[in-house]
Amino acid sequence: MILNEVPPKKISIFSARYRWQLIATMTVHIMTLTHGLAVGWLSPSLRLLGSENSPLGPPLTIVQASWVGSLIGLGSLSGNIIFGLLLDRIGRKMCMYILAIPNMVYWILIYTAQDVTYLYAGRFLAGMSGGGVYVVLPIFIAEIADNDVRGALSSMAMMYVSMGMMIGFALASYLSYYLMPCIIIALPVIFMVSVIGLRETPQYLLRHGRDGEAERSYYFYKNLTPPAATNMEVAHHDAAEMEFDTFRIQVLSGGVTQSITWRDFFNVPTIKIFGLIFVLIICNQLSGSFAIFNYTSHIFAELGNKLDPNTCTIVVGAAQLFGILCAVVLVDRLGRRVLLLTSMAGMGLGELAIALLKICCTPEFLEENGWLPLVVMCFVAVIASVGVIALIFIIIIELLPAKIRSIGTSLSMATFSAFIFIALKIYPTMIYDEGLPATMFMSSGMCLFGFIVLGLYLPETKGRSMTH
Repeated sequence: MILNEVPPKKISIFSARYRWQLIATMTVHIMTLTHGLAVGWLSPSLRLLGSENSPLGPPLTIVQASWVGSLIGLGSLSGNIIFGLLLDRIGRKMCMYILAIPNMVYWILIYTAQDVTYLYAGRFLAGMSGGGVYVVLPIFIAEIADNDVRGALSSMAMMYVSMGMMIGFALASYLSYYLMPCIIIALPVIFMVSVIGLRETPQYLLRHGRDGEAERSYYFYKNLTPPAATNMEVAHHDAAEMEFDTFRIQVLSGGVTQSITWRDFFNVPTIKIFGLIFVLIICNQLSGSFAIFNYTSHIFAELGNKLDPNTCTIVVGAAQLFGILCAVVLVDRLGRRVLLLTSMAGMGLGELAIALLKICCTPEFLEENGWLPLVVMCFVAVIASVGVIALIFIIIIELLPAKIRSIGTSLSMATFSAFIFIALKIYPTMIYDEGLPATMFMSSGMCLFGFIVLGLYLPETKGRSMTH
């Protein structure tokens, strides 16, 4: 058995071994929750800003509203690249401090906005913070977590985003435009204060030759505090020291202290990994895992649903959150492949069902059975969240070699952000021009493509060491 792995006995995520890993994960996800709140703020606020009661004076035009919505994507792309470049230079912990600053400025700009340019700048900064969150936090969590709980801890990211989106939607719907920023700006401040108590990751410290700090960090996150020098504790102390020494050798043997060259990217195994990541990303986005939940109200309108659109959006959001919770529970038990492929197959069937509802059912039938579209959308939300939505970050990080993990994750997340932008642009156009059935058939086809390609070539990454 490799000594830096969790002991062979299967123990709970709440056990002493994982205590600080869990606390650290929940602490850093305060920022993920805050990003979700920023995303959830948009929909109810756009309705207000586009009305005669707009706090900015003149109502926003359609073009202005589209820029307010999409600039978060361009900001995210910038954040992916900037934080990817900073990650190995200034460290994971310093990057986390910086993450909070653009988010705080976003809420200040919303509160002080005199015209739409304030919102443009704010949304771009919110995207930059969110783009950094998707690069910095998954790597930080993966590097501090034991193999047996890494999947559960890493998949919590989308749970916090979903919670934030639901809370943000509800707060923006029922609170004053000026009150919400005053409340939410406290979260990035709390985040910055909380991060003070966390340590830099052992991998980063070893990479930079700070072995003493790395050992203390390793003991901290594995809850292996060096014991007092008593005879009864010597054996435990020796075991902890041996465990760290083994971990140190594994990390340094991965070449992380050597300079990164083009050859690290342009070799057959790495090109295959990036090919799999690209397929994973395009299937994630063009299957509609993000876009269809941004245009839920449009889909319900197409299906003739007479239920309140806000209520339906919250119900679908709750279903999505339930699916992510299932992923957190199951990912380290069943593995990544099983959940991802099951999710992709189920999502494709659900989208096929949406298309068939539109084609085969009469408006009268849909009006009499208004619950049916809601049930189908909830099914799609749950099954998509179990794998396609929840697992993309952890699979990308586990596939990439340790030496290029930071830069590789940055490039992958930049590609991911670009495809989010593309998906958000093409989906409403397709629904309007080609119709809902054609859009759902395309999405279902992407699920089938992903199921076949990833089913054939994606390896199981559960339990994979993060030191190579």
